[in-house]
Amino acid sequence: MKTTTRSSLVLLAMATALAAREPAETTTAVTPPVAIDTAAAPAEEKPVEASVDPAKDEQAKLAQENALAAERLKAETSAMQAEITKLKMEKELLGERLALAAVKRQAAQADDDAKAEAERAQLNRDAALAKARAEFLTNELKAVQSESGIEIAKLQNQISEMEMDSKRRAYADAKPVYLENPLKEDGTLVISDRRIPLNGPISMSTADHITDRIDFYNNADRKMPIFIVIDQSPGGSVMAGYRILKAMESSDAPVHVVVKSFAASMAAGITTLAKESYAYPNAIILHHQISSTLFGQMNLTEQAEVVKESQRWWTRLATPVATKMGISTDEFIKRMYEHSSSGDWSEFGEDAQKLKWVNHIVQGIEETSLTKNPDLKSPDAPPRTALAEEIDANGKPFAYLPRLTPKDVYFLYNPDGYYRVR
Repeated sequence: MKTTTRSSLVLLAMATALAAREPAETTTAVTPPVAIDTAAAPAEEKPVEASVDPAKDEQAKLAQENALAAERLKAETSAMQAEITKLKMEKELLGERLALAAVKRQAAQADDDAKAEAERAQLNRDAALAKARAEFLTNELKAVQSESGIEIAKLQNQISEMEMDSKRRAYADAKPVYLENPLKEDGTLVISDRRIPLNGPISMSTADHITDRIDFYNNADRKMPIFIVIDQSPGGSVMAGYRILKAMESSDAPVHVVVKSFAASMAAGITTLAKESYAYPNAIILHHQISSTLFGQMNLTEQAEVVKESQRWWTRLATPVATKMGISTDEFIKRMYEHSSSGDWSEFGEDAQKLKWVNHIVQGIEETSLTKNPDLKSPDAPPRTALAEEIDANGKPFAYLPRLTPKDVYFLYNPDGYYRVR
């Protein structure tokens, strides 16, 4: 590109020079050319005399310049032609190189395509082989399953039969018996599955469990009796016990209380104030005054307040019991201390019946609700008040009772101080 530009500039310069000289040639054209006779020239060079004609001298000078310009133009043209020839040769060489590179690229692409095609073919062969193997293994598995299918079915049937048999053994064939009058003439009490256990110290969780079930059984049937069964209970919170009493009173379905072994204090109050109650002949029912145990540093005023609060609860709980017995509250307290210096009045079931602490004495109890193996844990099992046993500084075992709500007091039988309040 550089050479081509230079040549163009040379041609432009020559054209400009020729155009500049053209008027001079036109002006001198009127002068006839001078003929030079080269033959008449002397053999020896002689000094040339100065021409006396300036026009001729100018014409000669111009001719000489033209000749020189022509030589220069010829030389420049030759150089330009040589440069052009060289550029053509370089162009042809570059074209050949490009063509060679294209051929090489095509060859490389063809080689890559051939390799890719070979790899695809190999993958297709591998896939076909894997498919064939999979089909073979599937057929083999189907054959094995077909052969062992009968045995597997037999084993599954045997397992199902064993599971069903185990479940059947966990349940009795009998169904709960529902009687509006559950006490038979032979003195047998029939308890249905409308049964609520009450055992251990009475707490708020005990009241929650019992009152919720009284409500549920009422919603299920408002005629058949509900049974609160006490195996043993030393009593407990008067607030919790009072909640149970009010739930019993407001129940449309009759709530029957059954004492199998021992009911003291608040549990004895629940038994005595029930509309219908039952006890084994040797079951023990124990009544006594509310006794408060004071813990910590308390001044006399605080102690008097605790005593006053206990007295108020005693009036509310003892009055209905004394009324049922047909005596006054003061007479009730007097007779307590006549039977025991501690005021703990306990009676076996038969004597408790005479005192109207219990309505009926039963010789037997049919628990028709136990249709499931008791060893199997039931999600409906009542919560038990788990009291952790500890040993005090004197080596004596004891258990802390649950904390009471404000204004609540414990009404329970605790002669040895086993139950304690934090």
